[in-house]
Amino acid sequence: MPRAKLTVRLPDSPWIRDISTAYPDATFRVSSVLPGSEIAIGVVELAAANPVPILAAIDDRSDIRDLELLWKHDDTALMQIETSNPSLLVPMQRAGVPVETPFVVEDGRVTWELTTSADRLSTLGEAFDERGIEYRIEHVRAVDARRAERVLTERQREVFLTAIDAGYYDVPREATLTDVASVLGVSKSTCSDVLHRAESAIAHRFADANLERGPESR
Repeated sequence: MPRAKLTVRLPDSPWIRDISTAYPDATFRVSSVLPGSEIAIGVVELAAANPVPILAAIDDRSDIRDLELLWKHDDTALMQIETSNPSLLVPMQRAGVPVETPFVVEDGRVTWELTTSADRLSTLGEAFDERGIEYRIEHVRAVDARRAERVLTERQREVFLTAIDAGYYDVPREATLTDVASVLGVSKSTCSDVLHRAESAIAHRFADANLERGPESR
């Protein structure tokens, strides 16, 4: 099963395309979205030097049915928006590809990370082509579910869970490394080495799944 990262140039009609190109330094982070055939509802975080005129421009749009400001603080605002133009999500719906959130829109472009079948990914590309939507595939990587589950070896998992149960990771710490090693019946140095490898594996898996890293950081 492939996992793909795409950068898509949005079509002209959606509000988020026009507003984000009018304010290219603003960032729109869509944290959740409820697509429909005639409307779409989303929760969007706006980050800009001055969000006020941008909020006003969004509210003035004819395709915005409702804008509810949830909170605003300095250069950030969170809003729930209902739009009568869900065309941004139509290709995803046609291809049967779930919309993963959060995703970011900047200067008329959206970056999506998608996990789906190869056939559905191909159908999505066809849907973009039919509508004349420009897109670039940043990468496609195979996802092996069995490998994804094997973050830790059995030994690393045993030691790591023992450390958790003993309170080694509690704040404040309820057990020392010596305590964990004693429960396992191993030396302190062995326990430390196995725990360090387990923590490294978990940290790298978290970073790969959640953080945007350039080639220089790998």
